[in-house]
Amino acid sequence: MRGSPLRPALGLVLLATLLSACADPTLARSAPPPPAAAAPELARFNVLLADLAERLKPALVHVRVRREATKEESEEPQEPRRSAGSGFIVDHQGVIVTNAHVVEGASTVQVRLFDGRRFTGKVIGRDSRVDLALLKIDGVKDRVDLALLKIDGVKDLPTLPFGDSNRLRVGEFVLALGHPFGLEHTVSFGIVSRKGSPLSVAAPGFDFIQTDAAINPGNSGGPLVNMAGEVIGVNSMAARNGSIGFAIPSNLVKMLVPQLVAKGRIEWGWLGVSITEVGDDDLERLKLREPRGVLIRSVIPGEPADQGGVRPNDVILALDGTPLDGPRDLQRVVAAAPVGKKMRVTVWRDGHQTEVEVTIGRYKAVEDQ
Repeated sequence: MRGSPLRPALGLVLLATLLSACADPTLARSAPPPPAAAAPELARFNVLLADLAERLKPALVHVRVRREATKEESEEPQEPRRSAGSGFIVDHQGVIVTNAHVVEGASTVQVRLFDGRRFTGKVIGRDSRVDLALLKIDGVKDRVDLALLKIDGVKDLPTLPFGDSNRLRVGEFVLALGHPFGLEHTVSFGIVSRKGSPLSVAAPGFDFIQTDAAINPGNSGGPLVNMAGEVIGVNSMAARNGSIGFAIPSNLVKMLVPQLVAKGRIEWGWLGVSITEVGDDDLERLKLREPRGVLIRSVIPGEPADQGGVRPNDVILALDGTPLDGPRDLQRVVAAAPVGKKMRVTVWRDGHQTEVEVTIGRYKAVEDQ
């Protein structure tokens, strides 16, 4: 039996109906749209950021610390305590920067490089006041706060250069690198939130860098890096809620490293005074026209300021001709002055300006006393 002549006509009708449905704008709107392409500037920034992180990671190190357990009331032997932090290589021969508190009280320190190699570290210099220290691969000293680790027999290691932290501006993008929570080679992104005093009251007046880039436990000692790939700070501490972190400015680190290498410690300058700001309420009593300088509240007997003739209620206006706007200026200038240096102190006393000479003493940290 021959096929029905209606079948080809029916096929054409169905095909026409299908084409008509595809052309219906209502049906076309139901189809998923193609994925949107990122703006060219954003895509380029994304690639540059990822490339920068990849370039920085090889100079990052993981610092693992073992501390002997202290004897408690129980005479039972205690298990040694372990902790970890971060660091980064700054010299092709194997010098590594980390925090002092990372290796504080350590009995052994192990450094693991990006390629997996492990070395034993030895603390050779420390400064707990700004969280700095030096380590040498081969054993360890007592305690440190920022550390430089020297790796013997290792050459041509990847390094990170220091940048100029004085030129750093609030709002600039930064990367914080490290090993938080035992994770390897992590990178967090943020901005510089503030430049100012750190959380520690013992710090000697230098501006630390505050950032919202995540600095979590284990990040301490890692680098804070600008978009040029330069270290502009050393991750040092974070707020308890983890929302903000602080970093030691690179210019301060560069200034202190030579003394740490040569002496194993930092000799901070010291006057031996208690200071405060000059307030509006003090002007009439001090016979000043405007708030300026640093008000001396008290003088420690026998210390450099006392021996040089500085008195309570003196207002220090300048040191060696350098004007002082407030207490942190005085702290910074004195702390950075060489121990034993004689300095001209310009003071306002009883309504008149005069000068005395003070020999800078050495600040004694708690562990030195």
